[in-house]
Amino acid sequence: MPDEFRSGSTTIRGHGGDVIEAYAATPVAPTGTGGVVVIHHMPGFDEASKEIVRRFGSWGYAAVAPNLHHRDAPGAASDDAAAANRAAGGVPDAQLLGDVSGAVEHLRAVPGANGRVGTIGFCSGGRQSVLAGTSLDLDAVVCCYGAFMLTDPPAGMNRPSTSLRDRLGTLRAPVLGLFGAQDSYPSPAEVAELDQILTAQATPHTFHSYDGAGHAFFAVDRPSYRVAAAVDGWERVADFYREHLGRPQGWGR
Repeated sequence: MPDEFRSGSTTIRGHGGDVIEAYAATPVAPTGTGGVVVIHHMPGFDEASKEIVRRFGSWGYAAVAPNLHHRDAPGAASDDAAAANRAAGGVPDAQLLGDVSGAVEHLRAVPGANGRVGTIGFCSGGRQSVLAGTSLDLDAVVCCYGAFMLTDPPAGMNRPSTSLRDRLGTLRAPVLGLFGAQDSYPSPAEVAELDQILTAQATPHTFHSYDGAGHAFFAVDRPSYRVAAAVDGWERVADFYREHLGRPQGWGR
C-alpha cells in the first residue's frame, strides 16, 4: 500500500552527542520524503505526542519526536519524567536546540528524504519550534499556541524560557501560527505583536486565531479540545507542509 508507514521507539543523537529516546514514523516506501520534528508539550513525551508523529507518518512524511525529558528520568513514565524536568527548571534553550538539531539530522538521513525538514510544537513546544527556526536550518515552522515568545514567564513560574524577542531577526523559515482567541499564553495582543514584528522583518508567516478556542485546543484528551478548530488547524498544517516540505509521491495528503 502506498500509505504504509512504520512507527516505534528509537534513539537519536541529541545535544552534546547524548543518545536520547525518540519516537519515529517512517513511510515504508519513501520517495521525496520531507521530515517533521514534533516538539512535545511540557507534560512530556506522552501518547498524545506519539499519535501526532503517527499522523505525519500517515501523511507520507518521516517524523520524529525527541524525548526532551530523557536525561531527567530515562525510561520513566511520561508524568514522572515531566515532573522531574519541571523540578530541574525545565529544558534549557541550548539543550533544546541540540536535541532538535539531532532530530533534523536524523530525518535528513532517512532513505528517500528530500532534505526539507520542518518543526511543529504545542504550548512550550510552540515557543521551542519558533526558537528552532531562529537558530537551525529549517524549511517550515509551525507554532501551536506557543507561550512566552515575547514575554518572560511570570514570577514564580518555574520555566527556564525567556523572551525570543531579540532572536526573531534571524528567523527566516516560513511560519504557520495557530492560536486560540480565548488563550492567555499567548494572549491575542502578544500574537498581534508577533505578527507585526515578523511582518516588519519580512519573515513569511500566516497566523490564524480561532474564536471559542483557548489554550490546547488540539488536545483530544483534555476539556480544552475544540473539534472545529482542531480539524481546520490540521488542514492548515497539511497545506503548509505540502507547500514547504513537498508532497510525497503516491500519498493522498
